Amino acid sequence: MTTETNSVLNTVKEAFAPVTEAFTKLQNLEVPEAAREFVKKQAETAKVRAADMQAGSEKITAAIETAVAGSVTEAAKISRNIQQAFYQDAEAFFAGIDKLASAKSLSEAAQIQSDMVRARGEVLVSRAKATTEYLGKLVTDGAKTAQDNFSKVYGKTA
Repeated sequence: MTTETNSVLNTVKEAFAPVTEAFTKLQNLEVPEAAREFVKKQAETAKVRAADMQAGSEKITAAIETAVAGSVTEAAKISRNIQQAFYQDAEAFFAGIDKLASAKSLSEAAQIQSDMVRARGEVLVSRAKATTEYLGKLVTDGAKTAQDNFSKVYGKTA
């Protein structure tokens, strides 16, 4: 029985040997330098455009903030934080593309991609925590203001 099992196993190994060999060669396939340079140049151009767009949106937010006061100041702060987050995400994305373009094999590219996904996940968790704390503070401050206003109104009518 053991001989038959080994025979079947060896037959299967022999049948799949070309596939295994092709997969091994594919993992170590060299990415051409020209392709890596092309991706790097495109990522750099996109980074410059993202920076220009971020600078323009910063100017617009500053104009809005200057034009109106009060609650709009808080909205402008939120808008600015969102813009900054988008810009940081764009920078991280293009930095990741640059790193991926430098990969000389598919296995190296897979490791770089895995590291990028893990880092982005950590950033998202951090942002979610900060947003939750910020919104909690806004709700608390809003409730306090409403309570103060209610006290003023109630005190005047009593």
